[in-house]
Amino acid sequence: MTARYKAVELHCHLDGCVRPTTIEQLAHEQRIDLPGPAARLATVSPGCQSLVDYISAIDIALDVLQTPEALWRAAYELTEQWQVDGVLHGEARFAPELHTRRGLALSEIVEAVSAGLSAGSQATQVHHSLILSCMRPSPPEISWKVIEEALACEGVIGVDVAGPEKGVALLPHAPAFQAARAANLRVTVHAGEADSATGVWQAIDELGAERIGHGVTSIHDSALVERLANDSITLEQCPSSNLQTTAVANIAEHPIESFRSAGVRISLSTDCRTTSGVTLESEYCLLREQFSWDTAVWNEVQSSACAAAFIPEPRVGRLRQRFYEEIHSQD
Repeated sequence: MTARYKAVELHCHLDGCVRPTTIEQLAHEQRIDLPGPAARLATVSPGCQSLVDYISAIDIALDVLQTPEALWRAAYELTEQWQVDGVLHGEARFAPELHTRRGLALSEIVEAVSAGLSAGSQATQVHHSLILSCMRPSPPEISWKVIEEALACEGVIGVDVAGPEKGVALLPHAPAFQAARAANLRVTVHAGEADSATGVWQAIDELGAERIGHGVTSIHDSALVERLANDSITLEQCPSSNLQTTAVANIAEHPIESFRSAGVRISLSTDCRTTSGVTLESEYCLLREQFSWDTAVWNEVQSSACAAAFIPEPRVGRLRQRFYEEIHSQD
């Protein structure tokens, strides 16, 4: 059944969205013995205590996403999930370096995912954009290589920094990301999820981030909140994921509504559909119950997401017109 509401999803990790049944089928095909049911292994445990714990739940999907065929399938099936969830435009991100365990070249990895998304978009009519993530703990040299691949693949529109935050410096990646911006790649950066607001300032001022992944700790810095609002920097909010990583203690304390009230642009995303066990519609229901969100608020947030979407220039006008027409037809 397709979701009632139409949406734009900006923050969605490919490897955190692989269906458990797909993981099991790929493991069987690749002769990989799983230590348990994929539905349990690929979903964050109730005892998750940190972002690092959360990320570890994605390992089982990474084990099977080491061939072009598996990557193509995961990307294709993500567009199917978006279609069921009412997503009109979805942005997938993944870190190519995590898929090199069996010798694949970065170019093979990126092309497989790009092709899978394109085929899925044709079948579902869900428009997509592809973002390549660089891993914060990795040497900056790898970031440069990922950005080279982003520029070489026509299907890639932006780059990101992801991975553990606490104790892992962001600034070593700044030169590569400055070069990415100069080459007209779009930039979003994970920051302010598991560490202080300092990383959000660095992401904006040093890496040129147009959007911030999560950014929940920004709420503790009034000057930063003002900066985000004044510069129309969108926060990609993922409430359930933030609860699971303990970025916030409970949904009542989540700053999403405070950001919105302060004039900060926000979008609503799942982060990792399988890992978190959520959909956009379930996230909306959570916020409707806690903060009394109604259809008008939902459409406001979706309009902000649409305005912040990384869409190739030739498609901007036509796609945004469709998004606004479909979103506001629900008013």
